[in-house]
Amino acid sequence: MFLLSGKTTDKLLKEAYELSKVPVDRELDVLLSSGEQISISKLSILLNELGYKSVSLTGWQAGIYTNTTNQNAIIESIDTSRITKELNNGNIVIIAGFQGYNSNLDITTLGRGGSDTTAVAVAAALKAKKCYIFSDVDGVYTTDPNKISDAKKLETLSYMEMLDIANEGARVLHSRCIEIGEKFQIPIITKSTFNNKSGSIINNKIEDKVVKSIVKNDDLILVNLKYSSYSIKLFNQVYELLIKENIVPIQLINNSTSSFNIEFLIKSCDFNKFQKILELDLKMFDSSFKNISRIAIIGYGITSDNIILQQVMEIVNQFQVDIFSMDITNTKIIITFKESIENSNNNLLKLLHEKEFGTL
Repeated sequence: MFLLSGKTTDKLLKEAYELSKVPVDRELDVLLSSGEQISISKLSILLNELGYKSVSLTGWQAGIYTNTTNQNAIIESIDTSRITKELNNGNIVIIAGFQGYNSNLDITTLGRGGSDTTAVAVAAALKAKKCYIFSDVDGVYTTDPNKISDAKKLETLSYMEMLDIANEGARVLHSRCIEIGEKFQIPIITKSTFNNKSGSIINNKIEDKVVKSIVKNDDLILVNLKYSSYSIKLFNQVYELLIKENIVPIQLINNSTSSFNIEFLIKSCDFNKFQKILELDLKMFDSSFKNISRIAIIGYGITSDNIILQQVMEIVNQFQVDIFSMDITNTKIIITFKESIENSNNNLLKLLHEKEFGTL
């Protein structure tokens, strides 16, 4: 069993940022991991009180070994001997999601939503036939049901489609849990904690319906860096600084010729880190940044039907919004805008959803 403690994590993050604009990643891991530990111990206390034998295990007690990256660690192996021992003793085993330990014996965390990854990774290590993820939603939807009331729940979707949905900003499942599920061929079933409705099944099955989901992401910042001269060395220096701080630039465009001019996207949650880099290491650059939005239309084989792209562009043109870039692959159409369209009451998203899913 795995617990998500999103509200607790938010509270702990708020407290950390009251102390420092850019807290040290290692110390953040120590702090944030405590929220999960509180949750698992409370649940174990309650279950034992109700007469159900249970035991709570932290990430290191459960043998979850990761690399040394803080805040976004990757699970390298799981020693299941303690978990198996407790199960054989008749205990319900409650494992702290989202955390592990590294070669320095430091606590590491797997990134927001990392409890999903813990669940699927442990399921794989135990050779389970399937993995259930319970949360406050009862499945994966054609778009965010909090934004579009007539969003429809998907019965099944492929690992590839789910991975695209997660990577485009939908907060349904952690992207790495999907990669692990596909690697070890473990079906992932998402269900609600609060009702017994059927959920969504993520597996290898690809249905006939081309468009599976439309994801709108308003948590992105467009960055522009300029300097009077350009060199490959300077470009590489900027990129290396970002990667060193675990900031992965999205959709980087190099407009440089004789002068330095690059644009890229970063997640809003990385902005404080980025500002620190500007202040300490990139003072010479003229910088500008603004909030922008991005919409992804996702589905396997989406480019096989030109009508879909035509319909999408007709609706986008109605809103007269300036497009920064478009990316089209076999599984998605991504439109990044030069501005935030968060305040447009999601009308653009609503029309796109009605066009693609109105007849379902």
